[in-house]
Amino acid sequence: MRLDAFLRASAARHPEKTALVAGDTRLSYAAFDDACDRLARALVAAGLRPGERVLVFMDNCWEAAVAIYAVSRAGGVFSPINPSTKADKLAYIIANCRARAVITLDRLAKVAGEALAASPGPDIAIIAGPRADAAIAEAIPEGVRAQNFTQALDAGAGADTPHPDLADSDLAMLIYTSGSTGRPKGVMMAHGNIDAASASITTYLRNTPDDIILNVLPIAFDYGLYQLIMSVRMGATLILEKSFAFPQAIFELMRRERVTGLPLVPTMAAMILQMKSLEPGFLPDLRYVTNTAAALPPSHIAGLRALLPGVALFSMYGLTECKRCTWLPPENLDAKPGSVGIAIPGTQAFVVDDEGNPLPAGSVGELAIAGPHVMLGYWDNPEASAAALRPGPKPGERILMTGDLFRADEDGYLYFVGRKDDIIKSRGEKVPPKEVEAVLHACPGVAEAVVFGTPDPVLGQAVTALVVRADPALKERDVIRHCARNLEDFMVPKSIVFSSTLPRTDTGKISRRLAAAMLDTDIADKPLEAAE
Repeated sequence: MRLDAFLRASAARHPEKTALVAGDTRLSYAAFDDACDRLARALVAAGLRPGERVLVFMDNCWEAAVAIYAVSRAGGVFSPINPSTKADKLAYIIANCRARAVITLDRLAKVAGEALAASPGPDIAIIAGPRADAAIAEAIPEGVRAQNFTQALDAGAGADTPHPDLADSDLAMLIYTSGSTGRPKGVMMAHGNIDAASASITTYLRNTPDDIILNVLPIAFDYGLYQLIMSVRMGATLILEKSFAFPQAIFELMRRERVTGLPLVPTMAAMILQMKSLEPGFLPDLRYVTNTAAALPPSHIAGLRALLPGVALFSMYGLTECKRCTWLPPENLDAKPGSVGIAIPGTQAFVVDDEGNPLPAGSVGELAIAGPHVMLGYWDNPEASAAALRPGPKPGERILMTGDLFRADEDGYLYFVGRKDDIIKSRGEKVPPKEVEAVLHACPGVAEAVVFGTPDPVLGQAVTALVVRADPALKERDVIRHCARNLEDFMVPKSIVFSSTLPRTDTGKISRRLAAAMLDTDIADKPLEAAE
């Protein structure tokens, strides 16, 4: 079933029900569906054709939700982009997927404009926000037909709604995820993939139209994006917030809106458990909590269960290439500590050797995933697609090789062991060390640098850099500030360790493994001061 059809169906069943709450804006399902129609008409009128790519470069706002469904209704392929993405990476994505349009916010228009100027091709831009007209005049290059988001909705009123004929196998979205080369790869998800993944997850979460879900996770992050997709599928209510920086305000909102579902990541769990003023049962309507990105430490699980008695806690594991892989039934938290559970409904998860042969319980191997939720492949990257996907025994079946090492116990429950490659998994995002190193090498005063992940109970892995200074006066805060100006926030190193040299293999190559080991010795200098 095509993505936007779920919005149409929910609007038909519950037209007056609140679909979205975003700040002061509340949209009923009827209003949400109508705005989707209007923007889809405007996109088609501007020249968008079925199958063309549209970047949704926005934060958690109602306009982003409308844009995602409108692109789908127009027959296009949407690509949600993290709002912290810098212009050079955005330009690469625009060129890579040959985007036809960009939908963004006034505050992001400068970055979008720089990227558009660097990658000629897109000729449609729609800007939302109170300063949209000024942002268009100031930032969008000539040759790009730019519209105010509100004006686009007005222009799309009253015309026939586009309804291109789309199949389950047609491409619905591209989600860019970083690879080991540092260049983002576009994960291709068809309408059928999204349908299968959202159906499976809503089944084990036992979602209903009565659910009210609070989402502070970026909708450019697939964990946050699927809160929107699943909520619309079920006809539930989704509350969009932009951050968890002020938890007490979020909790007040949750109590006021009677929130039943809370997706979180370990950093949020840690913040909650550090708040000494909270009493057990402080969120009386909450029915379930989900966690992914990194495993919750056992102490965090115990703390959350004490604070949220009677609330189901779902520990999960997934990756962008198939959305979700496993879930741990809440009743097995005590029996299977440290496990990420079993395959989600309708799919398979198994541990294999290098040749793809299943391994017995207790053996460590790569986790393989099979099911209708597995991606089509990587956009315009057949080599990477061939490396990640293997043919399955059924006609047309794709087996996804996750790149993660696992073991299974005698009952089939899975346990994460580590990663096969150098990619750092921090805050649920993939961080390619080479991309961070390129930025570090451009920092004045840095002679050499190597980046690796170190275990972190909250982040999963913390991005850490070992740096050789060319300028002895260089401080940790200088390096981190440079990184913050040039990298997305989740890629910025948590710590910089200065050293007189970098460890190398016998062939002279810098070794990440040896660099990580140096932190346990006295070889590395201590940082001169904490980052400010």
